[in-house]
Amino acid sequence: VNSLTVLADDKILMGGIFTTVGVQPRNRIAKLNADATLDTSFNPGADSSVRTVAVQEDGKILVGGAFAVLGGEARKYIARLNADGTLDGTFNPGANSSVLSIAVQADGKILLGGMFTTVAGQPRSAIARLNAEGTLDSSFNPGANNEVSSITVQADGKILVGGSFTTLGGQPRSYLGRLNGDGTPDGIFNPGANSQVL
Repeated sequence: VNSLTVLADDKILMGGIFTTVGVQPRNRIAKLNADATLDTSFNPGADSSVRTVAVQEDGKILVGGAFAVLGGEARKYIARLNADGTLDGTFNPGANSSVLSIAVQADGKILLGGMFTTVAGQPRSAIARLNAEGTLDSSFNPGANNEVSSITVQADGKILVGGSFTTLGGQPRSYLGRLNGDGTPDGIFNPGANSQVL
Protein backbone atom coordinates (compact mmCIF):
# COMPACT_ATOMS: atom_id res chain seq x y z
CA VAL A 1 0.00 0.00 0.00
CA ASN A 2 1.62 3.22 -1.20
CA SER A 3 -1.10 5.77 -0.47
CA LEU A 4 -4.10 6.22 1.83
CA THR A 5 -6.69 8.93 2.15
CA VAL A 6 -9.88 9.24 4.18
CA LEU A 7 -13.00 10.36 2.31
CA ALA A 8 -15.69 12.71 3.61
CA ASP A 9 -17.92 9.69 4.42
CA ASP A 10 -15.05 8.13 6.47
CA LYS A 11 -14.39 5.47 3.85
CA ILE A 12 -10.70 4.75 3.23
CA LEU A 13 -9.20 4.93 -0.25
CA MET A 14 -5.98 3.01 -0.85
CA GLY A 15 -3.54 2.56 -3.71
CA GLY A 16 -0.52 0.31 -4.07
CA ILE A 17 0.80 -2.81 -5.77
CA PHE A 18 -1.65 -5.26 -4.16
CA THR A 19 -3.97 -7.54 -6.13
CA THR A 20 -6.27 -8.62 -3.28
CA VAL A 21 -7.84 -6.82 -0.32
CA GLY A 22 -9.81 -8.71 2.30
CA VAL A 23 -9.29 -11.85 0.15
CA GLN A 24 -11.18 -10.21 -2.73
CA PRO A 25 -9.51 -9.34 -6.04
CA ARG A 26 -8.61 -5.65 -6.22
CA ASN A 27 -5.99 -4.48 -8.70
CA ARG A 28 -3.90 -1.81 -7.01
CA ILE A 29 -6.75 0.45 -5.91
CA ALA A 30 -9.55 -0.21 -3.43
CA LYS A 31 -11.91 1.41 -0.98
CA LEU A 32 -12.70 0.24 2.55
CA ASN A 33 -15.77 1.05 4.56
CA ALA A 34 -15.19 2.83 7.87
CA ASP A 35 -15.38 -0.56 9.67
CA ALA A 36 -12.49 -1.87 7.47
CA THR A 37 -14.68 -4.14 5.33
CA LEU A 38 -14.20 -3.91 1.59
CA ASP A 39 -16.47 -1.55 -0.34
CA THR A 40 -17.62 -4.08 -2.94
CA SER A 41 -19.15 -1.38 -5.17
CA PHE A 42 -15.75 0.23 -5.91
CA ASN A 43 -13.44 -1.69 -8.26
CA PRO A 44 -11.86 0.38 -11.07
CA GLY A 45 -8.59 -1.58 -11.22
CA ALA A 46 -5.20 -0.51 -12.58
CA ASP A 47 -2.72 -2.52 -14.65
CA SER A 48 0.32 -1.40 -12.64
CA SER A 49 1.16 0.32 -9.37
CA VAL A 50 -0.88 3.17 -7.92
CA ARG A 51 1.51 5.45 -6.06
CA THR A 52 -0.78 8.28 -4.98
CA VAL A 53 -4.47 9.05 -4.48
CA ALA A 54 -6.06 12.41 -3.67
CA VAL A 55 -9.64 13.63 -3.46
CA GLN A 56 -10.97 16.85 -4.93
CA GLU A 57 -13.56 18.99 -3.18
CA ASP A 58 -16.29 17.60 -5.45
CA GLY A 59 -15.44 14.03 -4.37
CA LYS A 60 -13.66 13.04 -7.56
CA ILE A 61 -10.56 10.92 -7.05
CA LEU A 62 -7.17 11.72 -8.59
CA VAL A 63 -4.92 8.72 -9.15
CA GLY A 64 -1.23 8.67 -10.07
CA GLY A 65 1.23 5.87 -10.55
CA ALA A 66 2.97 3.66 -13.09
CA PHE A 67 -0.19 2.42 -14.79
CA ALA A 68 -1.20 2.67 -18.45
CA VAL A 69 -4.78 1.47 -17.86
CA LEU A 70 -7.21 2.51 -15.14
CA GLY A 71 -10.90 1.68 -15.00
CA GLY A 72 -10.53 -0.35 -18.18
CA GLU A 73 -9.37 2.64 -20.27
CA ALA A 74 -5.97 3.87 -21.41
CA ARG A 75 -4.60 6.47 -19.00
CA LYS A 76 -0.89 7.29 -18.88
CA TYR A 77 0.23 7.62 -15.27
CA ILE A 78 -2.52 10.06 -14.19
CA ALA A 79 -6.31 9.69 -14.17
CA ARG A 80 -9.44 10.78 -12.38
CA LEU A 81 -12.30 8.65 -11.10
CA ASN A 82 -15.80 9.69 -10.24
CA ALA A 83 -16.72 9.09 -6.60
CA ASP A 84 -18.34 5.74 -7.52
CA GLY A 85 -15.09 4.47 -9.08
CA THR A 86 -16.04 4.93 -12.73
CA LEU A 87 -13.49 6.65 -14.92
CA ASP A 88 -13.91 10.38 -15.54
CA GLY A 89 -13.73 10.44 -19.33
CA THR A 90 -13.21 14.22 -19.45
CA PHE A 91 -9.84 14.08 -17.65
CA ASN A 92 -6.84 12.73 -19.57
CA PRO A 93 -3.76 14.97 -19.44
CA GLY A 94 -1.25 12.10 -19.58
CA ALA A 95 2.40 12.03 -18.57
CA ASN A 96 5.37 10.17 -20.02
CA SER A 97 6.44 8.46 -16.78
CA SER A 98 5.27 7.74 -13.27
CA VAL A 99 3.31 10.21 -11.15
CA LEU A 100 4.37 9.70 -7.53
CA SER A 101 2.55 12.45 -5.67
CA ILE A 102 -0.60 14.55 -6.12
CA ALA A 103 -1.78 17.51 -4.05
CA VAL A 104 -4.89 19.63 -4.58
CA GLN A 105 -4.62 23.36 -3.92
CA ALA A 106 -7.33 25.45 -2.29
CA ASP A 107 -8.19 26.92 -5.70
CA GLY A 108 -8.72 23.42 -7.14
CA LYS A 109 -5.50 23.30 -9.14
CA ILE A 110 -3.68 19.97 -9.08
CA LEU A 111 0.04 19.58 -8.32
CA LEU A 112 1.88 16.56 -9.68
CA GLY A 113 5.29 15.21 -8.75
CA GLY A 114 7.04 12.25 -10.27
CA MET A 115 9.58 10.92 -12.73
CA PHE A 116 8.05 12.47 -15.86
CA THR A 117 9.59 14.91 -18.33
CA THR A 118 6.34 15.76 -20.12
CA VAL A 119 2.75 16.33 -18.96
CA ALA A 120 -0.12 16.97 -21.39
CA GLY A 121 2.46 16.82 -24.17
CA GLN A 122 4.49 19.74 -22.79
CA PRO A 123 7.94 19.66 -21.15
CA ARG A 124 7.75 19.46 -17.36
CA SER A 125 10.69 18.19 -15.30
CA ALA A 126 9.32 16.09 -12.42
CA ILE A 127 6.80 18.70 -11.23
CA ALA A 128 3.74 20.20 -12.91
CA ARG A 129 0.41 21.81 -12.17
CA LEU A 130 -2.93 21.16 -13.82
CA ASN A 131 -5.99 23.34 -13.84
CA ALA A 132 -8.98 21.77 -12.08
CA GLU A 133 -10.43 20.40 -15.32
CA GLY A 134 -7.12 18.70 -16.26
CA THR A 135 -5.46 21.12 -18.67
CA LEU A 136 -1.85 22.06 -18.03
CA ASP A 137 -1.22 25.26 -16.07
CA SER A 138 1.24 26.87 -18.48
CA SER A 139 2.27 29.52 -15.95
CA PHE A 140 3.80 26.95 -13.55
CA ASN A 141 7.11 25.33 -14.53
CA PRO A 142 9.72 25.33 -11.76
CA GLY A 143 11.37 22.03 -12.72
CA ALA A 144 13.51 19.68 -10.66
CA ASN A 145 16.62 17.84 -11.79
CA ASN A 146 15.44 14.49 -10.45
CA GLU A 147 12.39 12.67 -9.10
CA VAL A 148 9.77 14.50 -7.04
CA SER A 149 8.27 11.98 -4.61
CA SER A 150 6.20 14.15 -2.31
CA ILE A 151 4.20 17.38 -2.56
CA THR A 152 1.99 19.12 -0.04
CA VAL A 153 0.48 22.59 0.19
CA GLN A 154 0.74 24.83 3.25
CA ALA A 155 -2.17 26.90 4.53
CA ASP A 156 -0.54 30.02 3.05
CA GLY A 157 -0.43 28.43 -0.40
CA LYS A 158 3.29 27.70 -0.44
CA ILE A 159 4.25 24.31 -1.85
CA LEU A 160 6.57 21.87 -0.06
CA VAL A 161 8.43 19.51 -2.38
CA GLY A 162 10.49 16.43 -1.51
CA GLY A 163 12.35 13.91 -3.63
CA SER A 164 15.72 12.91 -5.09
CA PHE A 165 16.55 16.29 -6.63
CA THR A 166 19.45 18.61 -5.90
CA THR A 167 18.01 21.59 -7.77
CA LEU A 168 14.45 22.92 -7.71
CA GLY A 169 13.29 25.94 -9.65
CA GLY A 170 16.87 26.41 -10.85
CA GLN A 171 18.19 26.77 -7.28
CA PRO A 172 20.29 24.31 -5.25
CA ARG A 173 18.00 22.34 -2.94
CA SER A 174 19.07 19.05 -1.36
CA TYR A 175 16.03 16.76 -1.55
CA LEU A 176 13.66 19.29 0.05
CA GLY A 177 12.45 22.67 -1.11
CA ARG A 178 9.57 25.11 -1.00
CA LEU A 179 7.94 27.02 -3.83
CA ASN A 180 5.80 30.11 -3.74
CA GLY A 181 2.32 29.73 -5.15
CA ASP A 182 3.50 30.98 -8.56
CA GLY A 183 6.20 28.29 -8.75
CA THR A 184 9.19 30.46 -7.92
CA PRO A 185 11.60 29.11 -5.27
CA ASP A 186 11.14 30.32 -1.71
CA GLY A 187 14.60 31.73 -1.08
CA ILE A 188 14.41 31.59 2.72
CA PHE A 189 13.53 27.87 2.89
CA ASN A 190 16.55 25.61 2.42
CA PRO A 191 16.98 23.17 5.30
CA GLY A 192 18.47 20.39 3.15
CA ALA A 193 18.53 16.67 3.78
CA ASN A 194 21.22 14.07 3.20
CA SER A 195 19.09 11.68 1.16
CA GLN A 196 15.78 11.30 -0.64
CA VAL A 197 12.59 12.69 0.88
CA LEU A 198 9.71 10.31 0.17
